[in-house]
Amino acid sequence: MRRRAVITTKDAPTPGYPCEVTPEELSTAISACLRDALDAGQISVDVPANVRVERPKSREHGDWATNIALQLGKKAGMNPRDFAQILATRLAEIDGVKKVEIAGPGFLNITLEAGAAGELAKTIVETGAAYGTNEALAGHEINMEFVSANPTGPLHIGHTRWAALGDSIARVLKASGASVTSEYYINDAGNQMNIFALSVYNRLHGLPVPEGGYPGGYIQDLADVVAAAHPDIRTLTQDAALPIVRKAAYTAQMADIKETLNDFGVEFDVFFSEQELHSGGAVEDAVARLREQGHIDDTDGAVWLRTTDFGDDKDRVLIRANGEPTYFAADAAYYLSKKDRGFTEKIYLLGADHHGYVNRLKAIAACAGDDKEKNIEVLIGQLISVNGARLSKRAGNIIELRDLINWLGADALRYSLGRYPADSPMTIDPEQLKKNTNDNPVFYVQYAHARSRAASRNAVEKGVERTDFDATLLTHETENDLLAALGQFPSIVAKSATHREPHRIARHIELLAGAYHSWYAACRVTPIGEGAIEPIHRTRLWLNDATTQVLANGLDLLGVSAPEKM
Repeated sequence: MRRRAVITTKDAPTPGYPCEVTPEELSTAISACLRDALDAGQISVDVPANVRVERPKSREHGDWATNIALQLGKKAGMNPRDFAQILATRLAEIDGVKKVEIAGPGFLNITLEAGAAGELAKTIVETGAAYGTNEALAGHEINMEFVSANPTGPLHIGHTRWAALGDSIARVLKASGASVTSEYYINDAGNQMNIFALSVYNRLHGLPVPEGGYPGGYIQDLADVVAAAHPDIRTLTQDAALPIVRKAAYTAQMADIKETLNDFGVEFDVFFSEQELHSGGAVEDAVARLREQGHIDDTDGAVWLRTTDFGDDKDRVLIRANGEPTYFAADAAYYLSKKDRGFTEKIYLLGADHHGYVNRLKAIAACAGDDKEKNIEVLIGQLISVNGARLSKRAGNIIELRDLINWLGADALRYSLGRYPADSPMTIDPEQLKKNTNDNPVFYVQYAHARSRAASRNAVEKGVERTDFDATLLTHETENDLLAALGQFPSIVAKSATHREPHRIARHIELLAGAYHSWYAACRVTPIGEGAIEPIHRTRLWLNDATTQVLANGLDLLGVSAPEKM
């Protein structure tokens, strides 16, 4: 008797059609078969919750393959081929599985019934934007801090990578069931803000840039904003004017930063002020709490945190001998704030010049009583460069993110940044990004989406509608490849979230776009000429629209638009 319930918890399939078999459901089915064999006394081994299934290199070896028998056979004290035979017998009883063959030392090659994979097309269309979401990280409460540029100037190329990747990581975490708060830490305390205010003040009065000050042309823009808001500012003494200048210039600069982020498609749930940590007493409270944990030393009049207890290369000063708190004290207070707000996991996305922060931030977590391997994660992004990029006319010595967006477009820039791991240095080629050719990855994927939308509109105009659906008709080789790519999408999303690697999604939707273009060239959604509309045309329209949906879902996770036309 063939088994149906093991493979899926979804509603029963449409009568007359094979049940849908996705890679995730096949993985679940294999785990269920292993547990059944364990209960029957056929094997004795710990059964994994998920079993990896992959597309075999040759289609002659079936639709999916797994090496689970090789992994578990010896642990069970069995020959892997004997272990594989037990599993193959049970898998063959699964509804939607045509045959299971054992290859080599114990590989399992699985061939599905005609149409078993095809049911996925209808499922995707009916699931819509939710297809690809999963519960891999359900229950995780995550605070993710990224960008956090000083509010003393415009966002520049150094902030670009984490702006794109940080936002995409947040999206894939949410798609995988996590509760995520995206946070921007505003470094609005300390002497840098005083120098910033003095730079704007001097520009108001036509004075030279102060020592260590900010020389960019944007300082003049800020001075003009301050003067417009406070017409009498030039009549005040420096002591009276500086607090006003500081507040007004800071407000204007943060507004510019938020506007640039918005143009880049990046949203933050929280903008957290460092100054509020100091003014609200959080820094002093943090020192007291860390002292209670037993990791504070008072030496030479200063207050030290023994971070070397937890792997840091040296202990860190929290309060200087003159009573002034250090930046590190604010870092400690900020970590405790996140903990107090209920975030069990804190992710910090830092720039390439912050490698030294990893151990000290993890040491803060440990000193606060947390698990530095579970409660905090620090990711370092490597530098990027853009061929031919010019220094900002406003800032003079930097390449502004705003200029990059205007030059290359937010979509091209975000997609390019999204398709590489954060820990690899990269150079962006603007000439490639501006090409409307297949060697431009963002064009290749967006064009596939636009092409699928055009195919759908053309089908509807010719009377092809998504009415009847017969998954058994989707047997062309290109349809098998396209369905396989569609079926892998949820697991790609889950892996992207687990590993904090949205580039997996970019690479996968490029593969999907390639599979779609091949299918489009080989299979018609509409009849030729005045030919009759047949069930195959309606069924293929479901597959076409399923591809549209997955491409759109993938692009959205990268913060990139899915155009209707190109």
